[in-house]
Amino acid sequence: MPHATAPDGTAIAYQVDGDGPVLVLLAGQANDHHWWDGVRTDFTGRTRVTVEMRGTGGSQDGEGPWTTRHLAGDVVAVLDDLGVGRADVYGTSMGGRVAQWVALDHPDRVRRLVLGCTSPGGPRAHERSEAVRRDLGRASTRRAALLDLMFTPAYVQAHPDGPFRVLGDPRMSARASRGHLTASDTHDAWDELPRLEAPTLVVHGTDDRLNPTANAALLADLIPDARLHLVEGARHAYFEEFAAQVSPVVLAFLTQ
Repeated sequence: MPHATAPDGTAIAYQVDGDGPVLVLLAGQANDHHWWDGVRTDFTGRTRVTVEMRGTGGSQDGEGPWTTRHLAGDVVAVLDDLGVGRADVYGTSMGGRVAQWVALDHPDRVRRLVLGCTSPGGPRAHERSEAVRRDLGRASTRRAALLDLMFTPAYVQAHPDGPFRVLGDPRMSARASRGHLTASDTHDAWDELPRLEAPTLVVHGTDDRLNPTANAALLADLIPDARLHLVEGARHAYFEEFAAQVSPVVLAFLTQ
């Protein structure tokens, strides 16, 4: 597995497959590259680069700081390691928060941007409910709560044995898990998003309670000329459960 070296010396793992224009895929909080396993091949005609956020998969934890802006520097280090000047970036959940900073801090490196099930952050964004936080905070209910937040009951019933690739990387250290939570919770790009230059598609499930759907409209309003695509009935893992519907929409946007 190849590794890039972040500015602070941390080794950042990544995977590369396919041919064509480069598409960088950024997973959600505390997840490794398996987050994308169910849909990676949907993006045919692309060189797919899946970045393992520090602390997940084959990437080192590093020293921090644990912020989405700092993690964006890791993504740019991967592009540098590959010799890629400009790429499309598709970030979901916390990966979408990181993707915002990649596009804001390095506008020359991002051709087109897709932000999935994510948020602008800050005090004006919509937070998940206390009930959701409570269920996620209890070890006894966390897995069941995550499944319910990620997928519809019908999907879980139809796939009783999974695979469920979006429930977190079990190999993460406690320190890295806390770091990802800190990075996600402290994200705030609100005041900076109006200067984002890359053509942007915002995608979100209409039934997302993990990252409330109302955040999609906020992003679309803040980012100049952003397009908004809501996936009816989808929860947080819209990109996997509703792949047959959503992946063509994303691919069409990227090929423009």
